[in-house]
Amino acid sequence: MSNEMTIKVADGEFQAYVARPDTPGAPSVVVLQELFGVNNDMRKWCDELAARGFIAVCPDLFWRQEPGVNLNSWSDADWKKGLSLYAAFDRDLGVRDIAATIRAAGTLGSASGKVGVMGFCLGGLLTFLIAARGKIDVAVAYHGAETEKYLAEADRVSAPLLMHLGDEDEFISAEAQARIKKALSAKSNVTIHTYAGCKHAFARHTGTHYNAAAAATANGRTWQFLAEHLR
Repeated sequence: MSNEMTIKVADGEFQAYVARPDTPGAPSVVVLQELFGVNNDMRKWCDELAARGFIAVCPDLFWRQEPGVNLNSWSDADWKKGLSLYAAFDRDLGVRDIAATIRAAGTLGSASGKVGVMGFCLGGLLTFLIAARGKIDVAVAYHGAETEKYLAEADRVSAPLLMHLGDEDEFISAEAQARIKKALSAKSNVTIHTYAGCKHAFARHTGTHYNAAAAATANGRTWQFLAEHLR
């Protein structure tokens, strides 16, 4: 069963896509969008999580700018609009909205109370930030763009964190990836995997640079990591 829920915060409210498993007492996973909004790809991630026994909740993080953004990754016009929204997005407010979503996801009817976060690109960065600033049980970040700009917060990451990076990512340079790995290398709760020959968004279902083999490996690691820390 899939539907939407409303999440209220001090200065307004926003919608989130929800996909639920058939079994009660399931843990929750908050899914964090790329710059394309809560689109078909994000909903597919949620549906896949629900099929694996998780309650998946994907909040509309662009609601303050434009509620209901639903773009695709193969349209030049959608890329231009998404990049504009990305550039203007307030990341600190975004982290607060994610914290509100985590609270809501953990108290949904039949939820177990355990909550993880899983994000992509912008959502991957926000996954890192909520792991440093918030309270979550587990975090998974796919190709978190600009994470290297926030590494002063790395020591505050206490939850188990899994990161996926493509070694040919056109938006996360080799130097940036090296900095990320160095900043997190001493943390036993952090695992970083790099995928050879992969560009940005190699695991996106509809992505130009989709790599089926690497995506299958990364996703298999993700499902195992979430199960290990949320069951």
